[in-house]
Amino acid sequence: MVFEDVLKLVQAVSDSSLSSFKYEAEGVKISLKADRAPKVSLQPGIDDMTEAPPLTLAIPTKAGEAVEGTLVTSPLVGTFYTAPAEDADAFVQVGDRVKEGQTLAIVEAMKLMNEIESEAEGTIVEILVSNGEAVEYGQPLFRIA
Repeated sequence: MVFEDVLKLVQAVSDSSLSSFKYEAEGVKISLKADRAPKVSLQPGIDDMTEAPPLTLAIPTKAGEAVEGTLVTSPLVGTFYTAPAEDADAFVQVGDRVKEGQTLAIVEAMKLMNEIESEAEGTIVEILVSNGEAVEYGQPLFRIA
């Protein structure tokens, strides 16, 4: 079973009404338990695990002007971490300048650490989730202006 198949399986269980699922074949054992907290979809119509394009939005400033920005979303379901280790500094903080491809955070899914990279060059204007928080596919993580 390849990693993409595992991700599709996780998404299928998440989208179903199942509360748990077990799979065993060829020495591979997978056990999933779904948390049935309410789900909010910010990108209706995205039902597969394909990568969504970055969202562009207008961010209001104090003077009432609008600034173009990019919303970085989670590419998978997992646990959000701001640093590579508990005792390490965060990858980025509000106000930091970032380049496209720079690591912003990590989302852990099934014991695999997945780096979340900046989809645009700019300044981090908002971090939308807390360290250790569970995130959903497509959930906004950062705003970059």
